[in-house]
Amino acid sequence: MQRYLAIGTLLALAAYAGGCSDDSDDGGGAGTAGSGAGSGGSAGSAGSGGSAGSAGSAGSAGSAGSAGAAGAAGAAGSGGSGNDDGDAGVSSALSFFVTSTGSGDAGGNVGGLEGADAKCQDLAEAVGSTRTWRAYLSTTEENAVDRIGEGPWFNADGVLVATDLESLHTDGLPREPVNLVLDENGDAVPANQHDILTGSNDDGELLVTSDAGGPDNCDDWTRNTADAPGARVGHSDIPQGFSASWNSAHTTAGCSPIQLQNVGGAGRLYCFAE
Repeated sequence: MQRYLAIGTLLALAAYAGGCSDDSDDGGGAGTAGSGAGSGGSAGSAGSGGSAGSAGSAGSAGSAGSAGAAGAAGAAGSGGSGNDDGDAGVSSALSFFVTSTGSGDAGGNVGGLEGADAKCQDLAEAVGSTRTWRAYLSTTEENAVDRIGEGPWFNADGVLVATDLESLHTDGLPREPVNLVLDENGDAVPANQHDILTGSNDDGELLVTSDAGGPDNCDDWTRNTADAPGARVGHSDIPQGFSASWNSAHTTAGCSPIQLQNVGGAGRLYCFAE
């Protein structure tokens, strides 16, 4: 009997061992190598080219170049008044001046009205004026007031000295508190030459003094002798203790150079642009 039991046991063991072998085959013979070594997995989809890298941030704009140094200011224009007529600082509005030079040895003989006008014209043109100029002188043929235009008149600094004939002969030339009676270069008349030839009364007309025997104009500005009558003169300034008249202050003793100089004159003229 024991023999039979042993045989039964052996058969059972054999049957058990055969069952284990079948279970191994069902597990895919070592996992059937995944359908032929596991279809190698479909190739990974090509990476979507990687998202294009975000555009690099634009480089910060270069700092603006420092502004170029301002160009040096242009050289200042010559001192004129900014107008073609001006010259060496003399205003283009110039329409009145006292001559910068006197008559020298000619004394009261300034060449008549023609010579006096020519002197005014030459001096004015020398400082750039293109206008027509007349000397403020009275003769037996013409009064000073009638030969100088209507105004207004400005000195070499461009400052108004008179608006018209009436103001010129009523108010006179402005000499205080600032003396506006200047020569063509813009300079003041020296005090020892302040007598300016006019031959006129306060109204700008020919002056004939009762005690001199003739007009006070050196024979219509053609004589330089010591004979009377002399020349009527005005003051380019307002001298203390003397007449303030700009065009009819006093009459000289004669027409010689020394007689003009002795009383503070040099044969200078007033010039007006027409």
